[in-house]
Amino acid sequence: MPRIVARCVSAVPSLMYALLALALALPVLAVLGSWLQWSGESAQILREMASTVLPDYAWTSLLLCLMVALGVTVLGLATAALVTLFDFPGRGVFEWLLLLPLAMPAYVVAYAYTDFLQFSGPLQMALREALGLQGRLWPDVRSVWGAALVFTLSLYPYVYLLARTALVERASGLMEAARLLGAPLSRRIREIALPLARPAVAAGVALALMETLADFGVSSYFGIQTFTAGIYKAWLSMDNRIAAAQLATALLVVVVILLQLEQHAQKRMRFNQGRGARQGSAEAQPIRLLGAQRLLAWGVCSLPVLLGFVLPVLIMLRALMAETNPVPWDRFGQWALTSLRLGGLTALLAVGVALTLAFRVRTRADRLSQGAIQLLGLGYAIPGAVVVVGLLLPVAWLQQTWPASSAGAWITATSLGLVWAYLVRFCAVALQSVQSGYARIPNSLDDSARMLGVTGWGLLRRVHAPLLRRTTVAAVLLVFVDVMKELPATMVLRPFNSDTLAVVAYQLARDERLGEAALPSLALVLVGLIPVILLSRTLRQPKA
Repeated sequence: MPRIVARCVSAVPSLMYALLALALALPVLAVLGSWLQWSGESAQILREMASTVLPDYAWTSLLLCLMVALGVTVLGLATAALVTLFDFPGRGVFEWLLLLPLAMPAYVVAYAYTDFLQFSGPLQMALREALGLQGRLWPDVRSVWGAALVFTLSLYPYVYLLARTALVERASGLMEAARLLGAPLSRRIREIALPLARPAVAAGVALALMETLADFGVSSYFGIQTFTAGIYKAWLSMDNRIAAAQLATALLVVVVILLQLEQHAQKRMRFNQGRGARQGSAEAQPIRLLGAQRLLAWGVCSLPVLLGFVLPVLIMLRALMAETNPVPWDRFGQWALTSLRLGGLTALLAVGVALTLAFRVRTRADRLSQGAIQLLGLGYAIPGAVVVVGLLLPVAWLQQTWPASSAGAWITATSLGLVWAYLVRFCAVALQSVQSGYARIPNSLDDSARMLGVTGWGLLRRVHAPLLRRTTVAAVLLVFVDVMKELPATMVLRPFNSDTLAVVAYQLARDERLGEAALPSLALVLVGLIPVILLSRTLRQPKA
């Protein structure tokens, strides 16, 4: 009997981790479980979608992904190669300037360029007046090509960061060895730098495409037919949860494929790093550029910074200055307070969950805790639209089964459902940061602490917590910023009178009130600078 009681007590923590993993995986399980309710009505809806909207969703999403993949590859790889393999004045400044577009939410860039490039925008009006022309000078920016341009300018830093790391750690020494053997520059780049950077580029492109498929603000604002926009249209406009679940499943399958591609590329990067690090030369120096080559490098590195950050910020500042209505500081304070409250609460909860799971895996790695870690790591790849459908499906089922139950109201009429959705998406961000901090703590410290009588949660409080302070603060900031910028889940799950800066900026821009949308948009950009500053400081730290 005492053994049975001891086993039951020891199983309680594992059961808690299993329940935590189930709560975070519920949206995905609900979307997949919707196919268990297959009926003749479901088949009819799927046939109607296949003959009407589904081909448009698939073709538009595919075309958009191809254009974005090409754009981020060219822009990210070119800038990474320039600041890594070549030397020119201002190279050190461009290393962190090229990160600035990460601070710009894609939908804010879309608002800015729509106002600037549309038929009635200042650029076309000035050109028509100067050239004496009539009519439209270029196609409407609210199109697939315009969305691809916005995503390319906003997401190329994913490729730039990973490719730059790959080239710094592996290519420079090998290129120096090839130079000493007489290989010309073009051959060194073609046969050494590009093959070594290929896994990093593939991982960066996969991340950019996951962000593209998960986006709602740009596709909805531009009116293009992507899977994410179709999910919201099926649920909110057509009131058809079966169609929304089927579209969410299709989007989830594509995202899982991209996630597998990204993880495979990351494994290849680690493999190449182990092989290339032994062959590199610490004395390898970048190639100095002179004359026209230097000007070309300046132009290539300046263009994405100007188009992806400086110009959108200037357009928003111009719209804010031109706004004749007084700035609604009282409402802005309420929007900012709601965003800060949701972001701070979610960040603290996400970091708490990440610390608990990471500590459990470090001290007692069982299958349940490792499974919870894997499920938690998938959250960031799940689009917000899929999370929304996955949370609302059980709510609809509860309301139909028990009409008098108030469980649905707790999800849709309070912040509980919204924070739940945030945790599903952004716990992975906190977990990755905490695990990176744990990787730097040797296991010998744990053994020494246990010999001194420090065990259990005291080990986390007295030994791990001081050593994880920096990574924990970074995790809190990263989750906080992601929640502040999140739009799809917030649009649907927010309670009444709980608008955030992202939601208000989208609504005002959709109503063609860019001057009023400029203030919350610029506030989001200012908040988005936090992870950029962290990244730039990390890049400038000398490697051990």
